[in-house]
Amino acid sequence: MDVMPASVDSSASIIREIIARHGESKHELIAVLHDVEKAFGYLPENALIQVASSLDVPLSKVYGVATFYTLFSTEPMGEHVIRVCENAPCHLLGANSLIEALTKELGIPVGGTTSCGKFTLKHTSCLGVCGVAPAMMIDDEVYGNLTPDDIPVILEKYR
Repeated sequence: MDVMPASVDSSASIIREIIARHGESKHELIAVLHDVEKAFGYLPENALIQVASSLDVPLSKVYGVATFYTLFSTEPMGEHVIRVCENAPCHLLGANSLIEALTKELGIPVGGTTSCGKFTLKHTSCLGVCGVAPAMMIDDEVYGNLTPDDIPVILEKYR
């Protein structure tokens, strides 16, 4: 019998708990992936494999869901994830100027993570707050009606 390293066994246990909490239902795939990502900070490959097996869903479907939605990540991310809306209303009302301010302030390109691991900067699809465009989200907090001058003040809350 093979013995799994403690860290692998621990993560497997966490994933089993998450799946059990969702009734082991394949219809809860997105909710399961959300909770797995919350537990690990991203969706590691071994977690996707375990979710697929436990929910009796093809791995290709689990991977497809994990990579289709921009709020999921299969790569490690910073402690705080900044997502700037790139859809038309935000784009037309100044999202590019927000991106410029963020890349300057953080010293990273879109898709990058600061060397200290504090921030990851990403584009995202619509945040659903077009009435306050341009908008961005840091973790679960949405910010709207933004100008580049707002960026340093907002980031200071997360430093």
